Amino acid sequence: MNYASAAAGIRDETGQQLGARISFNNQLRNHQDIISRIINILGSNESTITRLNKCFYYVGLGNNDYINNYLLPLFYPSSHVYTPEQFAEVLIQQYSEQIKALYNYGAKKVALYSLLPIGCAPNEIARFGTNGALCVEDINAQVVLFNSRLRSLVDELNNDFNDAKFIYVNLYDLALAAILNPASFGFTVTNKACCGVGPNNGIACIPGEIPCHNRADYLFWDAFHPSDASNMIMAQRTYHDQSSNITYPMDISTLAQLQLAS
Repeated sequence: MNYASAAAGIRDETGQQLGARISFNNQLRNHQDIISRIINILGSNESTITRLNKCFYYVGLGNNDYINNYLLPLFYPSSHVYTPEQFAEVLIQQYSEQIKALYNYGAKKVALYSLLPIGCAPNEIARFGTNGALCVEDINAQVVLFNSRLRSLVDELNNDFNDAKFIYVNLYDLALAAILNPASFGFTVTNKACCGVGPNNGIACIPGEIPCHNRADYLFWDAFHPSDASNMIMAQRTYHDQSSNITYPMDISTLAQLQLAS
C-alpha cells in the first residue's frame, strides 16, 4: 500500500495554496473507511487485520511540508514560528503519531522514505541560487535535520512494536550521489528539468511543449520530481541493498519476505 498525495503533507495546511489535496491525516481517515468496508466483505475484524498484517506499506511524506510550507514564508507562518531544528522536531512528532495510527490499523511491514535533497531541485536552485555550489546547501541542511530524526524514529518504532518491522529508506544519499557523480548513474543533466516548466521553474510542464530528447539523461522530469530513470534506479537500489546505508535495518526485499508473528 502506498501513502502519498500531490502537494499534501504531514501537516494539514501543507499545499493549501495549490488548491485541493489530501493530507496524511485525511488519507488515514480514508484508509479507516476502507478497512470498515473490508470487514463488511470478509465478515470479521480478525480476518481483515490478519490480511492487513501481511501487506507491505511504504510511506513517503515530508517533502511537501518543506516545499509547499516551510520554504514559502509568504503563504505559511511556519518558518517564522519555528527554527529549522524545531520544525523538523514538530514534523517528526506528528509523523510519529500518524505512523502509530497506521500500525493500529494493521500495518506491520512499513518502509519510511527519507526526504530527497530538496535543495537540488531545479525550482529551488532557480529561486535561491547556489552561490557556486551544486545545490542550495541551506535547504539541504534543513532536510538532513528531518532525515536524521526519521531514522531515529524507525529505531523507536521497532523498539516499541515487537510484532512489526519498520525500515528507513535513505533516498537522500542515493539522489545526492547521482548529483555529485551523475555519469556513474547514467545521467548527464542534474540541475534542469526534462520538460519545459517556464521561466519560473513551476511545478507543471508547459502544455504542448516537447520534452527533452532523451529522458534517461535527466535526473529531474520537472522542477521538483525525479524522472522515470531516477525512480527506476531508486527502486532497484532500495529493493536489494546490503550496505545498511540506503536501507536500514534491512532492505525492502527482506522486509517484504519477513514472516512476522500474528
